[in-house]
Amino acid sequence: MSTPTLPAGGSFIEMTAFGETQSGVRVVQAEGTAVTLSLALADVPPAGTTVTLRWATAPRGRYASLANVTSVDGNRVELQLAGDLSLEQTRDFVRGGGGEPIVLMLPSQPVAQGFVRDLSERAVRAQFTDVEVQPGDDVTLRVQVGDDVVEFGAQAVKVSSMRQQIPHRGPLIVEMVAVFTGDDEHQARVVRRYIMHEQLMARARSASAQ
Repeated sequence: MSTPTLPAGGSFIEMTAFGETQSGVRVVQAEGTAVTLSLALADVPPAGTTVTLRWATAPRGRYASLANVTSVDGNRVELQLAGDLSLEQTRDFVRGGGGEPIVLMLPSQPVAQGFVRDLSERAVRAQFTDVEVQPGDDVTLRVQVGDDVVEFGAQAVKVSSMRQQIPHRGPLIVEMVAVFTGDDEHQARVVRRYIMHEQLMARARSASAQ
């Protein structure tokens, strides 16, 4: 495992623990097989947990590695990478959307622009900056899916946030998981058709590259 492949200090990566993926996890430092992360207190895994870390690499992929949590101090987590890095190409991890523009509308707040992390016909995980939203809040979401725009009433069920600190103090990064409310079968069908199309296209790209 060579040092140049490790995520840079101050960069943001993904961490998956207990089946939940947290984005916007900040790297404090990475050297050799040791990585120090800073993340929201609610998302800190206990010592002894095995997690998966993922970070971007050019031009169209990301590295992935298992890592063991060796110690925890507040919201700072020390890990040891386990095994070799694997390289995942973008075409290999289409998981029901990702990257689509999304608009968050909350009462008495400006409209917020963000992007989708994962999308299904009944829920969405999305990232925004500088918004105030809490679990249980009722929101309205508007998502661009291909040539269509769908709008849903939804309820936030999980919210995590972290303010960028390195290289300088920056925006508050907010990730929200929301479940669509109501029973709009037409819009659910639009989303389902879009996701199926994206998955078919991903499989076609994968087959053509082999």
